[in-house]
Amino acid sequence: MEEITKLATTCRVATPHDVVTNSECVYTFHSPYTTEKGIIVNLATFVGTVEELAFTSSDNDCAESSALFVRICKKRVPKEKDGDDDNAEQMEAVKLGVGVEGGFQSDQDKYDTISTYSIVLMGKNADSGGKAQVLVEMPYDDDSKNAFPMLVAQSADAIIHHAGLAVKQDLTAWELDDEPKPVSKYAESLPFVENGVKVSPNPSDWKCEKSGDTENLWLNLSDGFIGGGRKNWDGSGGSNGALDHFMEAGEKHPLVVKLGTITEDISTADCYSYAKDEDGPVNIPNLKELLEKRGIMVAGMQKTVKSTAELEVELNATYAFDAITEKGAHLIPVAGPGLHGLQNLGNSCYMNSVAQMLFSGTIPELSSRYGSKDGVINNSLLTISPTKASDDLLCQAAKLSSALSSGEFCGPVPKSAEVSDPSTSDPKHRLAPRMFKHVVGHDHVDFRTGQQQDAAQYFQYLLEKIDRAELGAGDRLKSKDGSGPALVSSHLFSYKTESRLVCEADNMIKYKESPPEPMLSLRIPMSKSTLPDTNMPDLKRQKSEDPVDEDKEKKEVPTVSFNACLDEWSAVTSIDDYRWPHLNNSTSRATSQNRFVNFPRYLLVHMQRYELGEDWQPHKIEVDIDVPEEISLQKYKGTGPQEGETLVPEETKGSEEATAAPAAPAVDEGALGQLMDMGFNMNGCKRALMAVGGSNVEAAMNWVFEHNADPDFNDPLPEGGAAAPAAAPSSSDVDETVVMSLVENLGCFTADQVRAAVKHCSGAADRAADWLFSHMDDLDGAIAALESTSTAATTEGTSTGKSTTPLEDGDGKYNLVGLVSHIGKNTGSGHYVAHLKKDGKWVIFNDEKVALSEHPPTRHAYMYLFQRSDTVGAPNSEY
Repeated sequence: MEEITKLATTCRVATPHDVVTNSECVYTFHSPYTTEKGIIVNLATFVGTVEELAFTSSDNDCAESSALFVRICKKRVPKEKDGDDDNAEQMEAVKLGVGVEGGFQSDQDKYDTISTYSIVLMGKNADSGGKAQVLVEMPYDDDSKNAFPMLVAQSADAIIHHAGLAVKQDLTAWELDDEPKPVSKYAESLPFVENGVKVSPNPSDWKCEKSGDTENLWLNLSDGFIGGGRKNWDGSGGSNGALDHFMEAGEKHPLVVKLGTITEDISTADCYSYAKDEDGPVNIPNLKELLEKRGIMVAGMQKTVKSTAELEVELNATYAFDAITEKGAHLIPVAGPGLHGLQNLGNSCYMNSVAQMLFSGTIPELSSRYGSKDGVINNSLLTISPTKASDDLLCQAAKLSSALSSGEFCGPVPKSAEVSDPSTSDPKHRLAPRMFKHVVGHDHVDFRTGQQQDAAQYFQYLLEKIDRAELGAGDRLKSKDGSGPALVSSHLFSYKTESRLVCEADNMIKYKESPPEPMLSLRIPMSKSTLPDTNMPDLKRQKSEDPVDEDKEKKEVPTVSFNACLDEWSAVTSIDDYRWPHLNNSTSRATSQNRFVNFPRYLLVHMQRYELGEDWQPHKIEVDIDVPEEISLQKYKGTGPQEGETLVPEETKGSEEATAAPAAPAVDEGALGQLMDMGFNMNGCKRALMAVGGSNVEAAMNWVFEHNADPDFNDPLPEGGAAAPAAAPSSSDVDETVVMSLVENLGCFTADQVRAAVKHCSGAADRAADWLFSHMDDLDGAIAALESTSTAATTEGTSTGKSTTPLEDGDGKYNLVGLVSHIGKNTGSGHYVAHLKKDGKWVIFNDEKVALSEHPPTRHAYMYLFQRSDTVGAPNSEY
């Protein structure tokens, strides 16, 4: 105890606004459930890790040599059953609810959770290279807590009872889609009954005055009555004592507060109005004064129970939606390395499908870089301070890939792939990629929400973020020979196209080469579709696995071959009024044809299955794509200038500068997302927005309708000014009118701070404001980090960046190794599922459900992943 007492002054007490990682290690998916050691949470930084990584840092000379932690261990044990419980378990669910009679059984019905805690003094072992070791460990519970210094006990209690980062991130996404809580109109003039009731400060004295329940208790702010909360939307929940009392008292006292959610920060308390014209969560500005009248002094009070919003997130996370429509009972479940599902965090199937495709072993180069063969804690990308780990993309990508590719957290193979109640899944085997989702999407207007998003758009955005992080990784990510920065991940997918332009005025030819692109987007030429023979057995089998409406089987769905889509992409097209520099910038008709400059190691193909209907809403094209598992693209390879061709004279540097276009405006990500939701390709949407100033969606839509037939509409944007919107603009590109407007309207930031935020957010004022407020705790440090990353990326990108590194090339023969399919009317709704080829067999990844699939829906996929045949079994050693 003496050693613990010496460090007591280093402990801090977490407030509701602090970030506390008490449910998961920031470096791995270890949780309090996974091992008997659970996780340890630092009493000063509130960061949870496994023991071995407690003092991880990129600085080997880190000054911290010892620290206090609270160990959190949890174990789930089955409840003792009686005869009635056995019968209830055998009955099938007949109600759409969890934990109610006739519904699905919840964890609370089947299991008890045993939690144990201890205070741990960790130190560095000098004899083992500074590895973390346990110096002192003492049990911590209600009987022993008084033996610890007060600050240690308060710190430990605050961490144990804190909502935690996982729930906080879920709440953030949830609340982005919800309206802010209104101020109750009854708060200011709320009647107060002088009945002498005082509320005990000891939570163990609180109980429902009707049922005697000791959980989910609400205090009536008018008369001091304590009653149980009302039931959740599925029938589970409290005893309804507080609501019944409100009704029995003549509906005169509508405002209640949840006991256990009251802290010094009174705004975080869970308040509710039972009034018929409000009937929902509310803010009560004078809550502190009302509580003091009942003897409750908020100073020093700590949160001890979950709020209604936190319970709502938890309830939705365990609700068995799939139990209603599951069709996979015939599938054979599998588990192991590369065969671990991901928990759906609420409309996160688009992210899960892309993450499985990239990090579960289908692309061995990324598994080599981000995974680990020697356990989930051994990866150089994890060498970052615990306080920075949850917000570091490379660390979180390594955490995710290591868990998926190693199979370390896999449980026993299920007896059936049929989904029943996901809440029965053992938490020690569940992977919930919350930190990964947050670090990728926290500064994106769409991906930070809990709404469904476009998987193709997410793939492009994720790859851009990973590239930037890799370029700024410094010593954490070097080339294999250590001579410089490693190749960026997008290099695996990058291809260039060659456009052959023929001037009809003089038949002179011009060759243009595009910048690298990571995804090929193909239109579907319905004019080349055919009606299939519905008696074909293969087609019948594929329809049986296709998860769309059964009505589709009754329709005659046309089929377009994959080669027809490629032919359409590479067909000769006409361009009216093309401006030719060699004709003194006069215009003349031209023809253009696209070809590949190189064939990348992996080719990701996006099928444009959605088009804008007459109602201006995106609609799915009812069509099957006949995609063979082996393809050859050799005939689509560009040849460059040929003998006998007369080439257009190259433009001199002077003429280029004279005709150079002004700097392109920054593209607003929100507007870009809206256009892409309508079914258009990212490149075309960027062209449209840049043509109309960067953010006007309506004007951009008009431009799209006028130009969507242009042959270069979907081509990658040219390098230079037009490519600028894809990356953060330089300081000279920042719109000073936006900067000064924010400085004036926000009133608490300097022009330099606002300028840095606007630059980081690509000119989007609303996102810049959000970024500033979300980094107020250490704004100068956050801006310094931005500048450091930008400088590193610029420096390294200049010498070894994407534009100067030779792209991979091969013979153009490819094997199909992955699919991402979409079920629904448009990409912003519905559900995504991935099919990946593992050891020659197709496997379906439907969030947490992983099973063998004999007939993957290759005709219905939204994204197709091909691997060049000559690279199979020969991964790029640079990764």
